[in-house]
Amino acid sequence: MQPKDGPFRDSLAHAIAADGNVRCMAAVTTNLVAEAAARHKTTHTVTAALGRTLTGTLLLAAGVKELDRLTVQIDCNGPIGGITAEANGRGQVRGYVRNPRADAPLNAQGKFDVRAIVGEGTLYVTYESGFEIGLYREPYRGSVPLISGEIAEDFAYYLSKSEQIPSAVMLGVLVRARANGDHFIEAAGGIMIQIMPGADEQTVRALEESVKRTPQTTTLIRRGARPADLLQAALGDLRFELLEEREVEFACTCSHERALALISAMSLAEIRSMLEEDRGAVMTCHFCNTTYRVQERELAEILQRAEKEG
Repeated sequence: MQPKDGPFRDSLAHAIAADGNVRCMAAVTTNLVAEAAARHKTTHTVTAALGRTLTGTLLLAAGVKELDRLTVQIDCNGPIGGITAEANGRGQVRGYVRNPRADAPLNAQGKFDVRAIVGEGTLYVTYESGFEIGLYREPYRGSVPLISGEIAEDFAYYLSKSEQIPSAVMLGVLVRARANGDHFIEAAGGIMIQIMPGADEQTVRALEESVKRTPQTTTLIRRGARPADLLQAALGDLRFELLEEREVEFACTCSHERALALISAMSLAEIRSMLEEDRGAVMTCHFCNTTYRVQERELAEILQRAEKEG
């Protein structure tokens, strides 16, 4: 799948409103969702589920520090098998599903039936700090049962129950077909509005009414809306202060060097078996589906070092 042709890069806006009592984030993620779909060769329904999760994870991670990481895991009993997405404070996200070929007929509204392929389960959110520079701190992990399997509602439920923040979450992925039969992501993105404890009742009521009137996120993006435009549509007459807008992208931390490091951590027997029986090794990254081929010479060097150290 390819993204919709256009001049814009994916980006995320982070803002506050009502004297800081409302936190709001919005993102356009059309290109990164298209890349994830192409890498994992997902069905249209899985593309919708994975795209919503990637976008929701980016929105949830909007406030984390540069060296922090946030991981969302959806453990479910539907045919998709599970979804994992990971984002950092630099606007990078990666993710995968256990079964990229899961599918279901369109639902009664003529839309992708994400609920059918996700089923029941649990949403887990893990915050980690300092992991990139070797500082280990006890991660924070929260979880809630899935209440719909449609992803957006499940993110909102997590914020309400686990973090005690009433929130509105809108996530969308629109897949279209070209005349030649190819499919592409025409629009993908999301909005997250968090109502902090200091918000007054008038602000809360105004937000509730405004969110109800907000068009679908993908409809707005198809019309050319950028993240700040999405926020304006969702907030209505409520003025907001834009704190930051940054580019976001699908990016993975895997590499050939990391593949070698993983093999180095294996037992001598496992390394010797790969060398003697397979004359090499093949490793595929779950997050981005990139395959790394480790040559016989590299395995021999790893084994030699391991035997010396052992």
